[in-house]
Amino acid sequence: MTMQNTTKPRARDLGLPFNGRTGPLNAITDVPEVAVGLHALREAQPRPGRKLPVRTGVTAIVPHPRADVPIPVFAGIHRFNGNGEMTGTHWIEDGGYFLGPVTITNTHSVGIAHHATVKWMLERYSSTYYGERPRWIMPVVAETFDGILNDINALALSEADVLAALNSASNGPVAEGNSGGGTAMIAYGFKGGTGTSSRQVRIADKDHTVGVLVQANHGLREWLTVCGVPVGRHLPGAAAAPAAELGSIIVVVATDIAMAPHQLKRVARRCAIGIGRNGTPGGNSSGDIFLAFSTANPRPLAARAPAFRSIDMLEDDEFDPVYMAVVEAVEEAVVNAMLAAEGMSGTVDGRDRVEAIPVEALVEIMRRHGHDSAR
Repeated sequence: MTMQNTTKPRARDLGLPFNGRTGPLNAITDVPEVAVGLHALREAQPRPGRKLPVRTGVTAIVPHPRADVPIPVFAGIHRFNGNGEMTGTHWIEDGGYFLGPVTITNTHSVGIAHHATVKWMLERYSSTYYGERPRWIMPVVAETFDGILNDINALALSEADVLAALNSASNGPVAEGNSGGGTAMIAYGFKGGTGTSSRQVRIADKDHTVGVLVQANHGLREWLTVCGVPVGRHLPGAAAAPAAELGSIIVVVATDIAMAPHQLKRVARRCAIGIGRNGTPGGNSSGDIFLAFSTANPRPLAARAPAFRSIDMLEDDEFDPVYMAVVEAVEEAVVNAMLAAEGMSGTVDGRDRVEAIPVEALVEIMRRHGHDSAR
Protein backbone atom coordinates (compact mmCIF):
# COMPACT_ATOMS: atom_id res chain seq x y z
CA MET A 1 0.00 0.00 0.00
CA THR A 2 1.48 3.36 -1.02
CA MET A 3 -1.66 5.45 -1.25
CA GLN A 4 -1.33 8.79 0.52
CA ASN A 5 -3.39 9.42 3.64
CA THR A 6 -5.80 12.01 2.22
CA THR A 7 -7.99 12.55 5.28
CA LYS A 8 -5.48 14.56 7.30
CA PRO A 9 -3.28 17.51 6.30
CA ARG A 10 0.46 17.26 6.05
CA ALA A 11 2.77 19.88 7.55
CA ARG A 12 2.84 22.12 4.49
CA ASP A 13 -0.93 21.88 4.07
CA LEU A 14 -1.15 23.55 7.48
CA GLY A 15 1.23 26.30 6.44
CA LEU A 16 3.92 25.19 8.87
CA PRO A 17 7.03 27.10 7.82
CA PHE A 18 9.42 24.32 6.86
CA ASN A 19 12.30 25.40 4.67
CA GLY A 20 13.42 23.96 1.38
CA ARG A 21 12.00 23.02 -2.02
CA THR A 22 10.34 19.62 -2.04
CA GLY A 23 9.90 17.13 -4.84
CA PRO A 24 6.45 16.62 -6.42
CA LEU A 25 5.31 14.10 -3.78
CA ASN A 26 7.39 15.44 -0.90
CA ALA A 27 8.36 11.82 -0.29
CA ILE A 28 11.32 9.47 -0.55
CA THR A 29 9.75 8.15 -3.75
CA ASP A 30 10.62 11.46 -5.44
CA VAL A 31 14.10 9.95 -5.75
CA PRO A 32 14.34 8.12 -9.09
CA GLU A 33 14.70 4.34 -8.77
CA VAL A 34 13.23 4.19 -5.26
CA ALA A 35 9.96 2.42 -4.44
CA VAL A 36 8.12 1.96 -1.13
CA GLY A 37 5.65 -0.71 -0.03
CA LEU A 38 3.73 -0.89 3.24
CA HIS A 39 1.68 -3.63 4.85
CA ALA A 40 -0.18 -3.45 8.16
CA LEU A 41 -1.61 -6.22 10.32
CA ARG A 42 -4.53 -4.98 12.45
CA GLU A 43 -6.74 -7.20 14.61
CA ALA A 44 -9.80 -5.81 16.42
CA GLN A 45 -9.58 -8.06 19.48
CA PRO A 46 -6.76 -9.59 21.50
CA ARG A 47 -5.96 -13.20 20.77
CA PRO A 48 -7.15 -15.73 23.39
CA GLY A 49 -5.43 -15.23 26.72
CA ARG A 50 -3.68 -12.02 25.68
CA LYS A 51 -4.24 -8.38 26.67
CA LEU A 52 -3.41 -6.36 23.54
CA PRO A 53 -4.63 -6.72 19.97
CA VAL A 54 -2.12 -7.20 17.18
CA ARG A 55 -1.41 -3.88 15.41
CA THR A 56 1.89 -3.89 13.57
CA GLY A 57 3.38 -4.05 10.09
CA VAL A 58 6.36 -3.69 7.82
CA THR A 59 7.71 -1.00 5.49
CA ALA A 60 9.83 -1.91 2.47
CA ILE A 61 12.14 0.48 0.61
CA VAL A 62 13.33 -0.99 -2.68
CA PRO A 63 16.18 0.60 -4.69
CA HIS A 64 16.14 -0.08 -8.44
CA PRO A 65 12.75 -1.80 -8.19
CA ARG A 66 12.49 -2.70 -11.89
CA ALA A 67 15.88 -4.39 -12.18
CA ASP A 68 15.87 -8.13 -12.87
CA VAL A 69 19.19 -8.61 -11.07
CA PRO A 70 20.21 -7.20 -7.68
CA ILE A 71 22.08 -3.92 -8.07
CA PRO A 72 24.52 -2.93 -5.31
CA VAL A 73 23.91 0.58 -3.97
CA PHE A 74 26.60 2.60 -2.22
CA ALA A 75 25.57 3.32 1.36
CA GLY A 76 26.69 4.70 4.71
CA ILE A 77 25.31 4.30 8.23
CA HIS A 78 25.41 6.24 11.47
CA ARG A 79 24.58 4.97 14.94
CA PHE A 80 23.53 8.04 16.91
CA ASN A 81 22.27 5.96 19.83
CA GLY A 82 22.62 2.21 19.57
CA ASN A 83 19.73 0.76 21.59
CA GLY A 84 18.21 -0.86 18.50
CA GLU A 85 18.89 -3.04 15.50
CA MET A 86 19.69 -2.62 11.82
CA THR A 87 21.03 -5.77 10.22
CA GLY A 88 23.67 -5.83 7.50
CA THR A 89 25.44 -2.76 8.81
CA HIS A 90 28.81 -4.43 9.42
CA TRP A 91 29.13 -5.07 5.71
CA ILE A 92 27.92 -1.57 4.86
CA GLU A 93 30.76 -0.27 7.05
CA ASP A 94 33.34 -2.49 5.37
CA GLY A 95 32.01 -2.97 1.84
CA GLY A 96 30.28 0.37 1.43
CA TYR A 97 27.13 -1.03 -0.15
CA PHE A 98 24.11 -3.27 0.30
CA LEU A 99 21.97 -5.41 -1.99
CA GLY A 100 18.19 -5.60 -2.17
CA PRO A 101 15.46 -3.95 -0.11
CA VAL A 102 15.48 -2.26 3.28
CA THR A 103 12.65 -3.34 5.57
CA ILE A 104 11.51 -1.70 8.82
CA THR A 105 9.26 -3.42 11.34
CA ASN A 106 8.85 -3.98 15.09
CA THR A 107 11.60 -5.18 17.41
CA HIS A 108 10.48 -8.80 17.66
CA SER A 109 9.86 -9.21 13.92
CA VAL A 110 13.39 -8.57 12.67
CA GLY A 111 13.94 -12.30 12.22
CA ILE A 112 10.88 -12.98 10.08
CA ALA A 113 11.51 -9.83 8.02
CA HIS A 114 15.07 -11.00 7.38
CA HIS A 115 13.90 -14.51 6.44
CA ALA A 116 11.12 -13.24 4.17
CA THR A 117 13.39 -10.74 2.43
CA VAL A 118 15.86 -13.51 1.62
CA LYS A 119 12.99 -15.52 0.13
CA TRP A 120 11.78 -12.50 -1.87
CA MET A 121 15.25 -11.93 -3.29
CA LEU A 122 15.66 -15.60 -4.17
CA GLU A 123 12.43 -15.46 -6.13
CA ARG A 124 12.80 -11.95 -7.55
CA TYR A 125 16.37 -12.51 -8.73
CA SER A 126 16.21 -16.25 -9.37
CA SER A 127 18.62 -16.11 -12.31
CA THR A 128 21.26 -14.65 -9.98
CA TYR A 129 20.77 -16.84 -6.93
CA TYR A 130 20.07 -20.13 -8.69
CA GLY A 131 22.91 -19.78 -11.18
CA GLU A 132 26.24 -21.55 -11.45
CA ARG A 133 27.48 -20.67 -7.98
CA PRO A 134 25.81 -19.98 -4.63
CA ARG A 135 25.62 -16.34 -3.50
CA TRP A 136 24.99 -14.87 -0.10
CA ILE A 137 22.12 -12.53 0.78
CA MET A 138 22.42 -10.11 3.67
CA PRO A 139 19.24 -8.02 4.01
CA VAL A 140 19.03 -4.69 5.81
CA VAL A 141 16.27 -4.91 8.42
CA ALA A 142 15.62 -2.22 11.04
CA GLU A 143 13.19 -1.98 13.95
CA THR A 144 11.50 0.14 16.58
CA PHE A 145 9.48 -1.11 19.58
CA ASP A 146 5.66 -1.01 19.33
CA GLY A 147 4.81 -3.10 22.42
CA ILE A 148 2.76 -0.35 24.08
CA LEU A 149 0.00 -0.46 21.45
CA ASN A 150 0.69 -3.85 19.83
CA ASP A 151 0.92 -7.39 21.20
CA ILE A 152 4.54 -7.59 20.14
CA ASN A 153 5.10 -10.90 21.95
CA ALA A 154 2.46 -12.60 19.80
CA LEU A 155 5.08 -12.67 17.02
CA ALA A 156 2.18 -12.13 14.66
CA LEU A 157 3.99 -10.79 11.61
CA SER A 158 4.37 -13.55 9.05
CA GLU A 159 6.45 -14.22 5.98
CA ALA A 160 3.36 -13.45 3.88
CA ASP A 161 2.99 -10.02 5.53
CA VAL A 162 6.57 -9.07 4.71
CA LEU A 163 6.21 -10.34 1.15
CA ALA A 164 3.02 -8.27 0.79
CA ALA A 165 4.95 -5.09 1.61
CA LEU A 166 7.78 -5.97 -0.75
CA ASN A 167 5.45 -6.92 -3.60
CA SER A 168 3.38 -3.74 -3.23
CA ALA A 169 6.36 -1.38 -3.54
CA SER A 170 5.75 1.48 -5.97
CA ASN A 171 7.15 4.93 -6.69
CA GLY A 172 3.90 6.74 -5.85
CA PRO A 173 2.77 8.64 -2.73
CA VAL A 174 3.63 7.03 0.60
CA ALA A 175 0.98 6.46 3.27
CA GLU A 176 2.09 8.04 6.55
CA GLY A 177 1.18 7.71 10.21
CA ASN A 178 -0.36 4.35 11.19
CA SER A 179 1.05 2.55 8.17
CA GLY A 180 3.52 -0.25 7.55
CA GLY A 181 6.08 -0.69 10.29
CA GLY A 182 4.84 2.55 11.87
CA THR A 183 1.34 1.20 12.57
CA ALA A 184 1.59 1.23 16.38
CA MET A 185 4.50 3.61 17.01
CA ILE A 186 4.47 6.60 19.39
CA ALA A 187 6.37 9.88 19.00
CA TYR A 188 6.74 12.64 21.59
CA GLY A 189 3.82 11.25 23.62
CA PHE A 190 1.47 11.36 20.63
CA LYS A 191 0.72 8.75 17.99
CA GLY A 192 3.67 8.50 15.61
CA GLY A 193 4.68 6.14 12.83
CA THR A 194 5.74 6.43 9.21
CA GLY A 195 6.68 9.82 7.77
CA THR A 196 8.44 11.05 4.66
CA SER A 197 9.69 14.19 2.95
CA SER A 198 12.05 15.24 0.15
CA ARG A 199 14.17 18.13 -1.02
CA GLN A 200 15.39 19.29 -4.40
CA VAL A 201 19.06 20.29 -4.57
CA ARG A 202 20.55 22.20 -7.50
CA ILE A 203 24.07 21.06 -8.38
CA ALA A 204 25.91 22.10 -11.55
CA ASP A 205 22.72 23.41 -13.16
CA LYS A 206 20.85 20.17 -12.58
CA ASP A 207 18.18 19.29 -10.01
CA HIS A 208 18.83 16.30 -7.78
CA THR A 209 16.65 14.81 -5.05
CA VAL A 210 17.20 13.88 -1.43
CA GLY A 211 14.34 11.88 0.12
CA VAL A 212 13.88 10.52 3.62
CA LEU A 213 11.58 8.05 5.32
CA VAL A 214 11.31 7.82 9.10
CA GLN A 215 9.76 5.33 11.48
CA ALA A 216 9.18 7.73 14.37
CA ASN A 217 8.79 6.09 17.78
CA HIS A 218 10.84 8.40 19.97
CA GLY A 219 10.88 11.51 22.14
CA LEU A 220 9.16 12.89 25.23
CA ARG A 221 6.22 15.28 25.08
CA GLU A 222 8.03 18.22 26.66
CA TRP A 223 10.81 17.96 24.08
CA LEU A 224 8.60 18.36 21.01
CA THR A 225 9.64 21.33 18.88
CA VAL A 226 8.10 22.31 15.52
CA CYS A 227 9.87 24.89 13.37
CA GLY A 228 11.70 26.16 16.44
CA VAL A 229 8.56 26.48 18.59
CA PRO A 230 8.48 24.40 21.84
CA VAL A 231 4.94 23.17 21.20
CA GLY A 232 5.21 20.10 23.44
CA ARG A 233 5.08 22.28 26.55
CA HIS A 234 1.71 23.68 25.50
CA LEU A 235 -0.15 20.91 23.64
CA PRO A 236 -2.94 19.01 25.40
CA GLY A 237 -3.88 15.38 24.90
CA ALA A 238 -0.55 13.59 25.09
CA ALA A 239 -0.05 10.24 26.75
CA ALA A 240 1.26 10.24 30.32
CA ALA A 241 4.92 11.15 30.06
CA PRO A 242 7.35 8.35 30.94
CA ALA A 243 10.33 9.11 33.14
CA ALA A 244 12.75 8.48 30.28
CA GLU A 245 12.65 8.05 26.53
CA LEU A 246 11.69 4.47 25.66
CA GLY A 247 11.38 4.55 21.88
CA SER A 248 13.55 4.76 18.79
CA ILE A 249 13.70 6.26 15.32
CA ILE A 250 14.95 4.77 12.09
CA VAL A 251 15.79 7.18 9.25
CA VAL A 252 16.50 6.08 5.69
CA VAL A 253 17.92 8.70 3.30
CA ALA A 254 17.88 8.08 -0.45
CA THR A 255 19.36 10.25 -3.17
CA ASP A 256 20.22 10.19 -6.86
CA ILE A 257 23.35 12.28 -6.23
CA ALA A 258 26.51 10.34 -7.01
CA MET A 259 28.37 9.74 -3.74
CA ALA A 260 30.99 7.36 -2.46
CA PRO A 261 30.33 5.33 0.71
CA HIS A 262 32.41 7.57 2.97
CA GLN A 263 30.37 10.56 1.76
CA LEU A 264 27.08 8.75 2.39
CA LYS A 265 28.21 8.05 5.94
CA ARG A 266 28.63 11.78 6.44
CA VAL A 267 25.15 12.31 5.01
CA ALA A 268 23.70 9.75 7.44
CA ARG A 269 25.26 11.63 10.37
CA ARG A 270 23.20 14.72 9.52
CA CYS A 271 20.01 12.83 10.39
CA ALA A 272 20.95 13.40 14.03
CA ILE A 273 20.64 17.15 13.50
CA GLY A 274 17.29 16.62 11.77
CA ILE A 275 15.74 14.68 14.63
CA GLY A 276 17.35 17.10 17.08
CA ARG A 277 15.41 19.98 15.51
CA ASN A 278 12.24 18.25 16.72
CA GLY A 279 13.63 18.24 20.24
CA THR A 280 15.11 14.83 21.03
CA PRO A 281 18.63 14.60 22.42
CA GLY A 282 18.72 10.86 21.60
CA GLY A 283 17.72 9.26 24.88
CA ASN A 284 19.65 6.40 26.47
CA SER A 285 16.98 3.81 25.67
CA SER A 286 16.42 5.03 22.12
CA GLY A 287 17.72 3.29 19.03
CA ASP A 288 18.48 6.17 16.66
CA ILE A 289 20.00 4.52 13.59
CA PHE A 290 20.37 6.13 10.17
CA LEU A 291 21.07 4.74 6.70
CA ALA A 292 21.88 6.76 3.57
CA PHE A 293 22.16 5.31 0.08
CA SER A 294 22.54 6.54 -3.50
CA THR A 295 20.96 5.09 -6.62
CA ALA A 296 23.75 6.59 -8.74
CA ASN A 297 26.75 4.54 -9.88
CA PRO A 298 24.80 1.33 -10.57
CA ARG A 299 27.25 -1.50 -10.93
CA PRO A 300 27.23 -5.25 -11.52
CA LEU A 301 27.69 -7.82 -8.79
CA ALA A 302 31.29 -8.39 -7.75
CA ALA A 303 31.65 -11.62 -9.73
CA ARG A 304 30.66 -9.79 -12.91
CA ALA A 305 32.62 -6.59 -12.33
CA PRO A 306 36.01 -5.73 -13.85
CA ALA A 307 39.09 -5.80 -11.66
CA PHE A 308 39.22 -1.99 -11.61
CA ARG A 309 36.38 0.47 -11.84
CA SER A 310 35.76 4.20 -11.69
CA ILE A 311 32.84 6.00 -10.11
CA ASP A 312 31.30 9.45 -10.09
CA MET A 313 31.24 11.25 -6.77
CA LEU A 314 30.20 14.69 -5.65
CA GLU A 315 32.94 17.19 -4.93
CA ASP A 316 33.15 17.71 -1.16
CA ASP A 317 32.76 21.48 -1.44
CA GLU A 318 29.26 20.92 -2.89
CA PHE A 319 27.93 19.10 0.17
CA ASP A 320 26.56 21.92 2.35
CA PRO A 321 23.22 22.17 0.46
CA VAL A 322 22.90 18.37 0.60
CA TYR A 323 23.47 18.33 4.35
CA MET A 324 20.85 21.04 4.80
CA ALA A 325 18.40 19.11 2.61
CA VAL A 326 18.79 16.05 4.83
CA VAL A 327 18.31 18.02 8.04
CA GLU A 328 15.21 19.80 6.74
CA ALA A 329 13.62 16.68 5.25
CA VAL A 330 14.12 14.62 8.40
CA GLU A 331 12.65 17.38 10.57
CA GLU A 332 9.58 17.63 8.34
CA ALA A 333 9.13 13.86 7.93
CA VAL A 334 8.76 13.39 11.70
CA VAL A 335 6.03 16.03 11.85
CA ASN A 336 4.32 14.51 8.80
CA ALA A 337 4.28 11.15 10.59
CA MET A 338 2.59 12.64 13.64
CA LEU A 339 0.06 14.68 11.66
CA ALA A 340 -1.02 11.67 9.59
CA ALA A 341 -1.35 9.34 12.56
CA GLU A 342 -4.67 8.37 14.14
CA GLY A 343 -5.07 7.96 17.90
CA MET A 344 -4.91 4.39 19.18
CA SER A 345 -5.83 2.71 22.46
CA GLY A 346 -3.51 0.29 24.14
CA THR A 347 -6.46 -1.90 25.13
CA VAL A 348 -9.83 -2.66 23.54
CA ASP A 349 -11.72 -0.85 26.33
CA GLY A 350 -9.94 2.42 25.49
CA ARG A 351 -7.52 2.57 28.39
CA ASP A 352 -3.95 3.72 27.79
CA ARG A 353 -4.98 5.62 24.69
CA VAL A 354 -2.33 7.50 22.75
CA GLU A 355 -3.91 10.46 20.98
CA ALA A 356 -2.94 11.97 17.67
CA ILE A 357 -1.37 15.39 17.88
CA PRO A 358 -4.22 17.96 18.08
CA VAL A 359 -3.98 19.90 14.84
CA GLU A 360 -5.99 22.99 15.76
CA ALA A 361 -4.10 23.41 19.01
CA LEU A 362 -0.81 23.02 17.16
CA VAL A 363 -1.76 25.67 14.61
CA GLU A 364 -2.87 28.07 17.34
CA ILE A 365 0.42 27.66 19.23
CA MET A 366 2.36 28.31 16.03
CA ARG A 367 0.35 31.49 15.43
CA ARG A 368 1.00 32.70 18.96
CA HIS A 369 4.70 32.33 18.28
CA GLY A 370 4.56 34.53 15.19
CA HIS A 371 3.95 32.00 12.43
CA ASP A 372 0.89 33.65 10.89
CA SER A 373 1.05 31.43 7.81
CA ALA A 374 -0.14 28.47 9.90
CA ARG A 375 -3.79 27.80 9.26
